[in-house]
Amino acid sequence: MKIALAYNLKEKDDTKPADYFSEFDSDETINSIISALRKKGHSIDAVDVGREDIFSYFRKNRVDMVFNIAEGKAGKFRESEIPAILDYLNIPYTGSNTFSLALALNKALTKKILVAEDIPTPRFQVFVKGNEELNPDLKFPLIVKPNREGSAKGINLSNVVTSEEGLFKKIKEIRNIYKQEALVEEFIDGKELTVGVLENGKTTVLPILEIDFSSCGKSGEYFYSWRMKEYQGDSELGLTPTFHCPARLDNQTEARIQEVVLKTHRAVGCFDISRTDIRLSKDNIPYVLEINPLPGLNPTESNFPIMAYAAGMQYDDLIEAILISALERRKGIN
Repeated sequence: MKIALAYNLKEKDDTKPADYFSEFDSDETINSIISALRKKGHSIDAVDVGREDIFSYFRKNRVDMVFNIAEGKAGKFRESEIPAILDYLNIPYTGSNTFSLALALNKALTKKILVAEDIPTPRFQVFVKGNEELNPDLKFPLIVKPNREGSAKGINLSNVVTSEEGLFKKIKEIRNIYKQEALVEEFIDGKELTVGVLENGKTTVLPILEIDFSSCGKSGEYFYSWRMKEYQGDSELGLTPTFHCPARLDNQTEARIQEVVLKTHRAVGCFDISRTDIRLSKDNIPYVLEINPLPGLNPTESNFPIMAYAAGMQYDDLIEAILISALERRKGIN
């Protein structure tokens, strides 16, 4: 089968914020996916969508399937850019469609759907202008996030605020740096969990991954901040979380989380693969923070492969499973 791998290569640019290219993929990720697909007998073209004229490329180079890990260039709906082009050209691709990718990138809109579907999510408020009155129903501590970013961009220890003065200072900072609205939500004190869904003949919830930050006292960061993701394992910075997969949960709590994750996957309309981030409160309520329909696939660092390994899969089989799921959907024209 002729496959094109569509990706954005991680870059370095000192004129941009330090986390600007965090969502883009490393050489290791790109080369690992290419290797996995070739081992399964496929012919691969690697396409950096940030540098190629995509319309011209796909008109000149017809392929059977696009393995899509591209985050897009910029804008409110950037993760849906490549799927939109592929839909126009009638070229099948792996993963979620334009609607789900655009929706999931907007945390507040996603949370509105979660609320409508009775899926637990922290109470929240969107600050568009930055000077709106704080909803009195929201209880401190609160966490402030850019509303349309992934990979924990714009999030560090100072984003958790305990006063209105600190809140509006952080909102102003987020709006100035990221040129978008700020999402403010109640900070849930509890276990950090992330859960993968893989569709491979049937929809499967992978073993739940627990990220334990109790060893990160030196950093003072007890949640998945940008630094925690970017410099994970750096003992000098105190960014040394411990991973438990399967998570340390009783059977009843595990089943409840799996139910919530599947419901979230379906509510957002994801295909093939997704990863949902959860905070399990001290009273055992699994609050959905966000869903990522385009999770990282680095074989050694990304959370999704870690969960697949815990399920007994090899990396090559995981990549092939995503491809097969997309092929099966194509037959059903979903």
